Amino acid sequence: MSAAPRISPSDLFAPKAWAPFQSRSTWKGPLLVAHCWGVIALAIGVGVWQPILIPLCVMVIGTRQLGLAILMHEAAHGALARNLKFNDFLGQWLCAVPVGASLTAYRPYHLAHHRFAQQPEDPDLMLSAPFPVNGASLRRKMVRDLTGQTFFKQRVLLPLAALRGRAAEGEKAHDYDAAVTGRSVAAFLLFNAALLAGLTLLGVWWAFFALWLLPMATWFPLVTRLRNIAEHACVEGSADDAFRAARTTRASWWERAFIAPYWVNFHAEHHLFMHVPCWNLPRLHRAIRATEPGGRMEVAGGYVEVLTKAASRVG
Repeated sequence: MSAAPRISPSDLFAPKAWAPFQSRSTWKGPLLVAHCWGVIALAIGVGVWQPILIPLCVMVIGTRQLGLAILMHEAAHGALARNLKFNDFLGQWLCAVPVGASLTAYRPYHLAHHRFAQQPEDPDLMLSAPFPVNGASLRRKMVRDLTGQTFFKQRVLLPLAALRGRAAEGEKAHDYDAAVTGRSVAAFLLFNAALLAGLTLLGVWWAFFALWLLPMATWFPLVTRLRNIAEHACVEGSADDAFRAARTTRASWWERAFIAPYWVNFHAEHHLFMHVPCWNLPRLHRAIRATEPGGRMEVAGGYVEVLTKAASRVG
């Protein structure tokens, strides 16, 4: 097995300059979790108050459901809280379970992705290897996301297949779908039953379906796909150069609101130094880009640019 190329912080920074990037915070991670749930609650409230705004609320909530998955990812690296037990509690019960994931299953899977990034042993390689595709292929994938087909496969077919002890009929499940989603069914169903019961007691049972389940079945899969494409697809030299193992995408305010929350767009920096907390990534980006090797990083100007490159195959 060939591990991904690595660099040391000392290759770029003096110890004093590096120290602020690796420090853990007692309150920043929990505050991000509270922010994520606050935005979700506010968007549900707005959708109940003004149903005409439900399409906008679906996009906001779906993006924050991705935000919960991103914060689970922070917990997998031990970066969500300084105390590891509290870190894992937040990552599992307030981030992973509500979106049908499992921190316990995700952590070893994801660390294998870092160890073998863009190598044949990378469990995420199949997410980036097919690109570029033609425009029609990318549109079909996005339509499957927005029409709930991806959700049905991940949340219904794969768990049923896992119960039967075999792969989903006619398809090979991606390792993330099988290991993470397929092993967290009971807790996911209990959380959703509790949420439905709570909204029913408030007299707005329909909000569970329109403002929680619908975002999870449509916008959440779409922005998850966009995240996966932007992070690793079509980056030349990604298997051989640590500075090109992933892509960073400059995100405007609306892209951060509807596609890429919590600094997930700074993925090249994350692969270089995976234990840096997400809130330090913008500053780390500037520091790395100020160095000579930092010029080799793949940096896109936005998600439209990334999708254009991902759909550039002719025929």
